Amino acid sequence: MTRRTPFLAANWKLHLGPAESARLASDIRVRTADLRDVTIAIFPTALSITAVVDALRGSSIGVGPQEIEAAPIGAWTGANSATLCRAAGCEFALVGHSERRQHYGETSQRCNQRLFAAFAAGLVPIYCVGETLGERRAGRVEQVVGDQLSAGLDRLESDQIASLTLAYEPVWAIGTGETATPEQAQQVHAFIRSWLAARIGPTLAGQVRIQYGGSVKPSNAAEILSQPDVDGALVGGASLDAANFAAIAMQAISP
Repeated sequence: MTRRTPFLAANWKLHLGPAESARLASDIRVRTADLRDVTIAIFPTALSITAVVDALRGSSIGVGPQEIEAAPIGAWTGANSATLCRAAGCEFALVGHSERRQHYGETSQRCNQRLFAAFAAGLVPIYCVGETLGERRAGRVEQVVGDQLSAGLDRLESDQIASLTLAYEPVWAIGTGETATPEQAQQVHAFIRSWLAARIGPTLAGQVRIQYGGSVKPSNAAEILSQPDVDGALVGGASLDAANFAAIAMQAISP
């Protein structure tokens, strides 16, 4: 089995101003300083990006925006540019988070444009996919996730797909306290990897990191992260506490 470096991402959503973000980032930096063979990235509010970049300067922890516009510059009031985020010191970018899809009408087709923008700017994107509770109950998980992959990854080169990260986040488990069972998470992650294998071949598919996102916390992280196709986590609420986030990161690298 391909050895993939675990990837832990902290999505702070609409929390914390620049000073608070810098303090939390510094605390996470200290608590994870001795961890090896793990990738860590923080996604603060847009207003706090530069403060977090400064707090993490010289560390191995990356920073990224929670959303990006497809256009590099222009008349896009309120948007984040991948190009400008890169200039601010970002290395990653979230694309297609379920809350963006739900509250802002984000579509997989528009996400596709944002993925191209991320690559053009030199950012590594995390592309998020996942089903609602109604879609799961209707037995449409693979259809929904497959459609999101098909539209979102359309026209990307195979090496681009191999270099990005995917995040499976069941919408019904985000911010609800509900979590997919380890078996449910593995089942969808395995489907995603099989979809990738059909698209770019098994060797490249084996390189793609697939995170799980959905109420991950220290008490459930170990079981989820031990699944063979789960390569890390996109952590929401638990990442607002440095000790909790560090504990999850430690579990990601435990044998």
